[in-house]
Amino acid sequence: MGGIGIGSVCDVTGSQKKRVVILGIETSCDETSAAVLVNGTDLQSHIISSQIVTHQRYGGVVPEIASREHSLHLQMVVQQALDDARLGFSDLSAIAVTYGPGLVGSLLVGVSGAKAMAYAAGIPLLGINHLEGHIYANFLHHQDLKFPLLALLVSGGHTHLILFEAHGRYQVLGHTRDDAAGEALDKVARTLGLGYPGGPQIQRVAQEGDASAFKFPRAMLESDSLDFSFSGMKSAVLNTLNSARMRGETLSVSDIAASFQQAVVDVLVQKTLRAIERTGVKTLLLAGGVAANSLLRETLEKTMFERSVRLVYPPPIFCTDNGAMIATAGYYHFLAADFAAWTLNAVPGLGLV
Repeated sequence: MGGIGIGSVCDVTGSQKKRVVILGIETSCDETSAAVLVNGTDLQSHIISSQIVTHQRYGGVVPEIASREHSLHLQMVVQQALDDARLGFSDLSAIAVTYGPGLVGSLLVGVSGAKAMAYAAGIPLLGINHLEGHIYANFLHHQDLKFPLLALLVSGGHTHLILFEAHGRYQVLGHTRDDAAGEALDKVARTLGLGYPGGPQIQRVAQEGDASAFKFPRAMLESDSLDFSFSGMKSAVLNTLNSARMRGETLSVSDIAASFQQAVVDVLVQKTLRAIERTGVKTLLLAGGVAANSLLRETLEKTMFERSVRLVYPPPIFCTDNGAMIATAGYYHFLAADFAAWTLNAVPGLGLV
């Protein structure tokens, strides 16, 4: 995919008179989602078919089952999105679809479907990076954002600090070296018997716990590093549980959940502060599924307020995987005429830059 220059977006936007209608499709993991967006901010419809109940019995997402469920639901989800918007394929300006990163089978269902729909309708295809989509969820709800921006992207598969210099121009300042924050939360929740998805379960149980009950480590790595590491923190929880079990002790699940959640949030906030100090950026975008965590939001709000840094984040429904964020990112690709070729394929390990 080609990059989007801020100049090209501004030029097109300045003379933009045509109504731009984008259908966004997201199938990177276990949500089949489609949304119809008009002129970048007017969300006409938003449909999500979740597979959470399907995967709960396995304690996590089973890739083969996820791709099959996408195949079963994609067409009806897209049709429902169009029906709710009272539009047809002939009314669309383009179709935007996630092509990576994610589960290869899930991505292929979305990419193949979007290509067929766009080709049949005679309209452009837009290939969207899933990580980019999460960041752009903020643009749907905050239309006054000014570059440069700093993005903290925290999800089940990714933990990134990203300097967002202009539309399509990103610099990854830091990333996880092992488990993502959301992945660590899921694994600890599974160990505690809290079920899937783990992040919301940890947050729920932690409300009744003491966050200072256990001193789990905060991995900060090198003094100048903006990278993350959560595997050691996860292992510390497992070791604590195993040691208690060998001694015949029963530990408070809520205290462990609260203490671990606090440790994860502390690292995320401290690393973000380092990035703020290093870049001098005055607006922080919080994005990804873990962005819905109330402790993370509250801690960042207090910390950023003290430093006169603006914090923005989407409503919880737009933090998890959704078609609206893909449509929003697609809008800016459309303005820059950054269209995908018909050879567009799924790229499960796709990076942001």
